[in-house]
Amino acid sequence: MATVRPFSAWLPPAALAPQIASVPYDVVNSAEARDLAEGREKSFLHVIRPEIDLPLATDLYSDVVYATAAKNLERWLADMPYDEAEPRLYVYRLVREGRPQVGVVGACSVDEYDAGGIAIHERTRQKKEDDRTRHVVTMRCQAEPIFLAYRADAGIDALVLAAMKGAPRFDFVADDGVQHTLWDVEDSAGLHAAFDAVPRLYVADGHHRAKSASRARQALQDGNSAHTGLEPYNFVMSVVFPDNQLAILPYNRLVTDLGGRSSREALDAIRAIAPLSPTESATPSARGTICVYGDGQWYEMTLSPSRDGVVDSLDVALLQDQVLAPVFGIEDPRTAPGIEFVGGIRGTDELAERADAARGVAFSMYATSLAELFAVADSGGIMPPKSTWFEPKLRSGMFLHRI
Repeated sequence: MATVRPFSAWLPPAALAPQIASVPYDVVNSAEARDLAEGREKSFLHVIRPEIDLPLATDLYSDVVYATAAKNLERWLADMPYDEAEPRLYVYRLVREGRPQVGVVGACSVDEYDAGGIAIHERTRQKKEDDRTRHVVTMRCQAEPIFLAYRADAGIDALVLAAMKGAPRFDFVADDGVQHTLWDVEDSAGLHAAFDAVPRLYVADGHHRAKSASRARQALQDGNSAHTGLEPYNFVMSVVFPDNQLAILPYNRLVTDLGGRSSREALDAIRAIAPLSPTESATPSARGTICVYGDGQWYEMTLSPSRDGVVDSLDVALLQDQVLAPVFGIEDPRTAPGIEFVGGIRGTDELAERADAARGVAFSMYATSLAELFAVADSGGIMPPKSTWFEPKLRSGMFLHRI
């Protein structure tokens, strides 16, 4: 059983939605967020990346950052103004390069997440957990949804299509060319009930937001002597998509610390593990192949599983176990300083440019599939960090959940 229940969303005026809606907090760094928000006072980046309104030297985790987020949010609700709607579900469609994906916006159960009913495939980092938890608790608001997936269901598809026949609440094209459209669901009770037949939801994107929702719930529950389990903080704002509409891009790797070697010497060390064949393509041709860039040239190599298991056979796991750890000493890529992760949306040209600038070695990956993601999550396994990049990204600021 999957809980996707109606909730009282705070929604901006339709005319302002294109100016407000922003990229999620975790796809840009502070400098990029400052650039994107330059001259855009209504951009929601001022709420989810509040440091952009503070001096450059400000500690990103200082009290003033979270206080600024709360202040900016209250200003948003007062000045835009956002409207608190009656509890309902919404249908959210994103169209990128002519390819649509349509999900349901609702409130999912934190209890189900804690019990494993909302399955994960990645570990979270403590510092990012702490940051997002404090952000939510200080604002008393979930400002960005988590991105969930489920195995497609024909009955849910029919109800979603019916909701899309009405006039949309929002419909705009963002700066990156992605179209965002939001509809109210008039038969929210029916759609809510339909999800009861879905056995499990999966975190596709937003593991830190999901974990922070659980930690924020615990903090708010501890401060509420009259806790019932039905308070808004017991639910996390989510967009839930059928698996047959989703696309995963690769999450590429860039090694910047070659241990004192030149990129040519690092390539020679990789050749001792697997042959490198020069190639004109920067995109792997099949699962099990990885494109490697160094010293101004792309190569392709093939790695074979040395152990059984759904996690160990993933390309990102093969690269980690057979190359990154033995050649570069990267035992834990979550904490190692000499590795960077580059989302597939940025392209392989940028990946190569960054490798040249760092005098490093880059790895272009074959994309992980939804089937692999589900198999790992169902087995209780954990993928290596940064194994998947979902695109398009959900826009932030289009709907809020006050808790």
